[in-house]
Amino acid sequence: MTAGSGPVEVAEVVGGARAAEELGLRRSELARAVQLGMVRAGPCASSGAARFARAELDRVRRAEGFPDALRERVRTVGAAEAAGSMGVSPGRFTRLARCGRVTPVGYRINRYRAVVWLYLAAELAEFAAREPALLRGSAPPQDRALVEARADLRPRRWRGRHVGLLLRRTADPWERAAVLASVLPEAELEQAVPDRAERILLAGLAPPPPYGHPQVPAAAAVASALLRAEPPDELRWYRTSLEFALAGARDQSKTTGERGPT
Repeated sequence: MTAGSGPVEVAEVVGGARAAEELGLRRSELARAVQLGMVRAGPCASSGAARFARAELDRVRRAEGFPDALRERVRTVGAAEAAGSMGVSPGRFTRLARCGRVTPVGYRINRYRAVVWLYLAAELAEFAAREPALLRGSAPPQDRALVEARADLRPRRWRGRHVGLLLRRTADPWERAAVLASVLPEAELEQAVPDRAERILLAGLAPPPPYGHPQVPAAAAVASALLRAEPPDELRWYRTSLEFALAGARDQSKTTGERGPT
């Protein structure tokens, strides 16, 4: 501190456990709130652990209906509970989900290595109120066609949501490119980004797996497959988006003289 200058104010930050306690959330609920942009995390600690500014916690606590409204917005349910809350059979709910009528917000892998999709309870309530006709009677023609084709749009819809939420959290073109690159299988990424140095850079900036991603290798392999685009048209969309993002990132590097986020 130079002579004559006043004390430098340092914003107070707290760790994830303390933040969850002060917001009346479980750690998993706090992670979901961060994922959905309801709570903004600050710069991570040197260990990589999430940190939260006191001012941000105060902002969230001042919101109307806190803490019950926040807890309800991040509450997730599995298929059985979702069906019960909407007053439909588990089979009908699964059909609605497989046809892309409702979008998962997360997943877990059970002991049988099966994917258990999770849904936001608040979104399901909104869907039931908005689309009552889909909860009763015969499925519309487009849904019947998907059922006959044995389509399952849940992984793709979840990926789209996941990528969209990650992109909303950064404006840096290299970090945005890294988000898009993380969805492409290795062979597709090598074709889209032939420069090995750029691929290394993008890998270093890749977002971590979602909260709750399993650590057990067998389960992690199942979950990791969900992170990669698969249908040809989905692959084309992410490749095109990545190429566009990389063009902006390269232009930034030309301007700054440095490769990577600024």
